[in-house]
Amino acid sequence: MSNVSAQTMANAIRALSMDAVQKAKSGHPGMPMGMADIATALWSRHLRFNPTDPKWIGRDRFILSNGHGSMLQYALLHLTGYDLSMEDIKNFRQLHSKTPGHPEVDVTPGVETTTGPLGQGIANGVGMALAEKLLAKEFNREGFPVIDNRTYVFLGDGCLMEGISHEVCSLAGVWGLNKLIAIYDDNGISIDGDVRGWFRDDTRGRFEAYGWNVIGPVDGHDIDAMDRAIAEAKASTEKPTLIIAKTTIGKGSPHRAGTAKVHGEALGDEEIAATREALGWTHPPFEIPQEVYDAWDHRKEGARIEGEWQKLFAAYEAEYPELAAELKRRLAGDLPANWDSVVLDAIAAAAEAAETVATRKASQKALNALAPALPELLGGSADLTGSNLTNWSGSVSLNSGDFLARHISYGVREFGMSAILNGIALYGGFIPYGATFLTFSDYSRNALRMSALMKQRVINVFTHDSIGLGEDGPTHQSVEHVPSLRLIPDMDVWRPADTVETVVAWASAIERRDGPSSLIFTRQNVPFIDRDEVDADAIAMGGYVAADAPAGAGEADVILLATGSEVGLAMAARAELTARNIQVRVVSIPCTNRFDRQSREYRESVLTPGTPVLAMEASKSDLWWKYFSGKGDVLGVDRFGESAPAKILWDRFGFTVENVIAKVENLIK
Repeated sequence: MSNVSAQTMANAIRALSMDAVQKAKSGHPGMPMGMADIATALWSRHLRFNPTDPKWIGRDRFILSNGHGSMLQYALLHLTGYDLSMEDIKNFRQLHSKTPGHPEVDVTPGVETTTGPLGQGIANGVGMALAEKLLAKEFNREGFPVIDNRTYVFLGDGCLMEGISHEVCSLAGVWGLNKLIAIYDDNGISIDGDVRGWFRDDTRGRFEAYGWNVIGPVDGHDIDAMDRAIAEAKASTEKPTLIIAKTTIGKGSPHRAGTAKVHGEALGDEEIAATREALGWTHPPFEIPQEVYDAWDHRKEGARIEGEWQKLFAAYEAEYPELAAELKRRLAGDLPANWDSVVLDAIAAAAEAAETVATRKASQKALNALAPALPELLGGSADLTGSNLTNWSGSVSLNSGDFLARHISYGVREFGMSAILNGIALYGGFIPYGATFLTFSDYSRNALRMSALMKQRVINVFTHDSIGLGEDGPTHQSVEHVPSLRLIPDMDVWRPADTVETVVAWASAIERRDGPSSLIFTRQNVPFIDRDEVDADAIAMGGYVAADAPAGAGEADVILLATGSEVGLAMAARAELTARNIQVRVVSIPCTNRFDRQSREYRESVLTPGTPVLAMEASKSDLWWKYFSGKGDVLGVDRFGESAPAKILWDRFGFTVENVIAKVENLIK
């Protein structure tokens, strides 16, 4: 038993936090100093983790939603024995360090998700808690709780002010995520000062209305009181819990505690010296006594806890070998052994049927073919299931209260849905997808960006693209959304032209393990593309020759480059141009991001240098100019749409065979 007091353990967090921020001359010391006592109660008395195996599946998840206070987490990881050295602490916020300004998953061992944009950490936590509950329902058996962990989230005033917290916390109450425990740092201060000038919510009443347990207010500087509150929260069997902890921001700083000044700037040498004296912390900067390290060290206890779980899993594996093998496959992110044949069969079936349907319907047909072979595929929609067509025959809805569900109705919560998908993906065991109309991707924007930044296997389904939406008008007609999604680094954006390309898009998104994908589908019917050949590998490269100049006709005079519903227009125009003795190559480019990653040789084999190119897409035209090595033109939509039947809009905006022919003739004069 350590002779080091819990208060001394907490002060070690405060010292490391103020020293690291001071050395970096950048950062946020106030929150780590204010939440140090809460963190001590949780990490030293309740949190189940093993510092020597940060990815152990049985661990509790800890999320710092108020991620600006990252030094709190870095101090905890360093002190408890993770692979985070004192040199790493000293390199806080420096280039290529393991201690970036905000916590980043896969950069710092022990960090579960990338946080910083306020509110998304609690949203990720809801996703993780949901994934745990779903996976436990599917795989646990009596006497074998192999999936059994809690998710703890620290959050502050900023997280609660962000609207996303309303979206996701409401859902957490609906779903009864009793293993989700959020601890609210109620310090009353944000960057602009005392929050009472702009934040007077009845937080207790708000969360009780969501269906949460609410504990407190508790003195956040009373470690034993926090210990009791966490123990009470862990006893919940039906509801998530919010612990309201009253704290003083910058606790320990004699002159800045409780003020906005301590929120986001270094204390300065004089104030740090005064804080050391006030805390009774006599040690120099970045020096932690060995007895304090010993009190914090969790490696031995973590190994013991994980060892007990490993014995449990070994017994589970002996009793249920098939279940255990499937769980291990799912957690590893591997696809089923028969996956390739399932995809090939689906492509062959789509090619044989040669249907003229909306690509949103083609998407549902693809799901019907692929999902039965992929139990980890977990879908959903933001109150648009009947329009997005994200459910598939045989899928069970979570609305029924059955946690063996494969489809989730998120309600009108696009941002919350997208951030929850990130949490599900981070937890593992599922490949999540969620859907809404393309124009509402704006609501989800920051969560989409975060999934790309974290390189998570998340699939975003966006239907009702472009002016083809018709009568709903410019508020719902997306003209800038596809190009803007393509601008997100590491986001693959697929806009398939027909049923075959849709199957390939889905398969490619499912197979991708290093980032998210966005699948863009039409409301209106599109023709089946009569390709020269169905080459799934070529389609999967993001761009390919769908139809070339007729044999013996020589090189193409012009390339019609199109994506999505406009490929059908390109094929129709090709037929007319061929009749006029103009040789045309049609290039379909369902995923510009993936095509751009191909070799120069491949790209030039598709878009032959020097050949005039007419690019066609019913969206902003800016990004298409990069594909022209010689003469080129773009048929796009560079202003907002109008409310009218789709056929009238296609004509009005020039998406007609006649206009394409005119543009081609002008190009090749």
